[in-house]
Parts: sequence; structure tokens; C-alpha cells
Amino acid sequence: QLQLAESGGGLVQPGGSLTLSCAGSGFSLDYYTIGWFRQAPGKEREGIVYINSGDGTTYYVDSVKGRFTISRDNTKNMVYLQMNNLKPADTAVYYCNAANGLRPGYDSWGQGTQVTVSS
Repeated sequence: QLQLAESGGGLVQPGGSLTLSCAGSGFSLDYYTIGWFRQAPGKEREGIVYINSGDGTTYYVDSVKGRFTISRDNTKNMVYLQMNNLKPADTAVYYCNAANGLRPGYDSWGQGTQVTVSS
């Protein structure tokens, strides 16, 4: 079972930026496709971006394309999500997980990290 921990959330004004971090423990993240998922209040959790193992290719849903960037640092066993030009609609709890496309690879979740975009 993968153990992942998210961090880096916070309160930011519209147009602001945040960088989320996803730390793996007990295994090597670089063997897995890793995705970021988010759950807004009253909505289902959704996959928004993933980065493939091996070649590191990425995929973004349209709502975050051009604003969010996923990256990984295998030397630190970390995956990051740089979020720019944040909008109130980005307000959600953000999670990382192994990914099968935009679907989670495991039905086990960390605590997530809260991102609130508000003026």
C-alpha cells in the first residue's frame, strides 16, 4: 500500500500561486504514474493531472491546463504541483495518489491539503 503525504496548501487570493508537494514513503515514486486529485465542497473527487512513470509525460484537464504544472524529483521521491493564476473554482482539498489516467490507482488516500482561493 502506497503512503503519500500532501502539503503546501493554504489561503491565496485569486491570481495567486501555490506549490503543492507529494511525498512518498517506503517506496519509489518514480515507478508509478502519479496524479493530483481534488475534491471541492459538495462535489466528487476528480483527477486533474498526472505524470507518467518512465518518460514523465503529463496530462492536464482543460480547467487547469496552462495554469498548473506537475513535476517530479525522483532524487527526493517527491511530486509537485505548481499552481498559478488560481481561481476561486480551484478551492478544494488536493490529494496525490498513484494514477491510472485520471482515475486513482489505489483506493487509499492521505489527508490531503486544503487550497482556498478567496479575496
